[in-house]
Amino acid sequence: MNSITGIITTLNEEHNIADCIASLQLICNEIIVVDSLSSDKTTAIAESLGAKVYLQSYLGDGIQKNVALQYASNQWVFSLDADERISHELAEEINALDLDTTNYEAYAVKRKNYVGSRWIKACRWYPDYLIRLYRKDKTRFADVKQHASVPSNNKKHLKNAIIHYRYNNIGEVFSKPSRNYSTRGAKILYLQGKKANCFSPILHGSVAFISNYFLRGGIFGGIDGLSLSLAISINSYLKYAKLLEYQRDPKVLAEENFDSVW
Repeated sequence: MNSITGIITTLNEEHNIADCIASLQLICNEIIVVDSLSSDKTTAIAESLGAKVYLQSYLGDGIQKNVALQYASNQWVFSLDADERISHELAEEINALDLDTTNYEAYAVKRKNYVGSRWIKACRWYPDYLIRLYRKDKTRFADVKQHASVPSNNKKHLKNAIIHYRYNNIGEVFSKPSRNYSTRGAKILYLQGKKANCFSPILHGSVAFISNYFLRGGIFGGIDGLSLSLAISINSYLKYAKLLEYQRDPKVLAEENFDSVW
């Protein structure tokens, strides 16, 4: 087995963390959990399974993932979200790599996204390549608060996939419990100094639907493709509607906590 440190960022993931750690143990000899002050049993479960747990209030997507790098004893790291799993086929492929002599600094893997037990390919949800295995001395996640990725011009695409249990059901596609993506996005845009006008919500919402349903193949995904396209467009509409509200309603702005992304 290669020397790889597995990294997981968590917040109240007691129902996911054990299976996530178990899948990382297929390829990793060290596992680090950076927890955003969970109120459930996430950290206790992680520690009982041998993971090293560090507490850090949430700083944003890429920034939070990079916190773990200072604690990783290996040069190679694999980043996995709590609702993701490394497939046995991917584990075999990674274990067959010679990371000590490779010329690559990063490896991108496919991601199979699921709603319930349904593998969704519409709206470019597959193959959804992402760099997850990389050398921490060569690259890392971009220090951004939303939609962070690992940049690299010296990467290789692996053949097999990680499994992402993205939503438990179609209802969560529209409103995932304990997540408010439109508010999160609106906060980030506001802090970046972005502006919206009365046309912004409908414009961005419409473009998001057309792009996902027609250009990204949602139309070929049946009811799941339509639902996903609608959910993405509603989220985009609400994000800019909330940004506009911050600009025009001092009471709403004053009541919002911009120190907390969620």
